Amino acid sequence: MERRELTYRDYAAFARQTPDEIARDCEVQVFRATGPGGQGVNTTDSAVRMRHVPTGITVVSRESRSQLQNRERCLQKILETCRRRAVPPRPRKKTRVPASQRRRRLESKRSRGQLKQLRRRVDGE
Repeated sequence: MERRELTYRDYAAFARQTPDEIARDCEVQVFRATGPGGQGVNTTDSAVRMRHVPTGITVVSRESRSQLQNRERCLQKILETCRRRAVPPRPRKKTRVPASQRRRRLESKRSRGQLKQLRRRVDGE
């Protein structure tokens, strides 16, 4: 399936959705979190990895011991990412090359050409 590049307007539409609407479009994986926490961490699948299918945004949460809290945190992260990507790009301002710069550049080209001309072989008459 071919994916088209999403624009800031697409991300803005996702950013306006509620967490429940976002959750419907997500693939969820739960796994055992690593790090401190001892037996509580080693025995429960409390860490959550969520992938928002339409945008391809993947987030992981393992801050809490509760799987439910980690799911909610993942949804918040997806919404934050959508809001960040929904900012429109700044318009580009065309700039003119100042006349003095243009004159300096052409003068430098002219002098380089003269230097190369002096390196040529002189015809012996």
